[in-house]
Amino acid sequence: MIALAYLRRHDPLTQLAAGSRIAVGTAHAYVTTVVEHLAAKAPGLLKVLRETDPDYVFVDGTLAECDRVGDGRTDYSTKHRRHGVNVQVIADPGGRTLWLPPALPGRTHDRTAARTHKIIRICERQGVPVLADLAYTGAGEWVTTPGRRPPQGELTPTEQTLNRALSAARVPVERGIARLRSWRIFRRARCSPQPHDVNHQGRPHAGAAPLKSLTGCSPTTGIGSAHGVRPFAALSRQA
Repeated sequence: MIALAYLRRHDPLTQLAAGSRIAVGTAHAYVTTVVEHLAAKAPGLLKVLRETDPDYVFVDGTLAECDRVGDGRTDYSTKHRRHGVNVQVIADPGGRTLWLPPALPGRTHDRTAARTHKIIRICERQGVPVLADLAYTGAGEWVTTPGRRPPQGELTPTEQTLNRALSAARVPVERGIARLRSWRIFRRARCSPQPHDVNHQGRPHAGAAPLKSLTGCSPTTGIGSAHGVRPFAALSRQA
């Protein structure tokens, strides 16, 4: 219950410990143990696609905000103008979140994040088409994105129709992300994820953190520190 309260409501560990009449260190150990256990049980993307067999998937990125620590340049998203981490969301046509890869620094572009996690390659290998927004333009022939208006020109009627269809199809995904963000730790974490997000080689750590949320996916948080749990270290294991 302590781990769930921390992940769902993002209450301070000191508050949770006081309410349960236990030491802060014990509360921290409970949360860390639960998170690491869930992470160990999280399936990879290839396994998820084989089990769910979706007609196609949506890929979208969202920023899970966090406090600024140090210079904060790695975690600063110029797109959102906030500090946080880049979380890629893979959803089925109904908007159900299927998989969340390890979080990356907030400055990471969505297309770069998708390539880092081999999302497009795995979907192509499994024969599952990918739909995405303009941020993924140029990700490859396997990805369908809206058409861009050419400089000093207009989209053709066919391209406009395709863009409207893609926009309508993405509505369930946006609702799924909204449900995911109902977990307060995804809105703003009161600590920096940077020490646990990437190693000295700039690669995401594989350990820790899916949580079965209300959407039926495997999202959320992170790895412990002396003053609390650092969220977003990795949201599931890669395939």
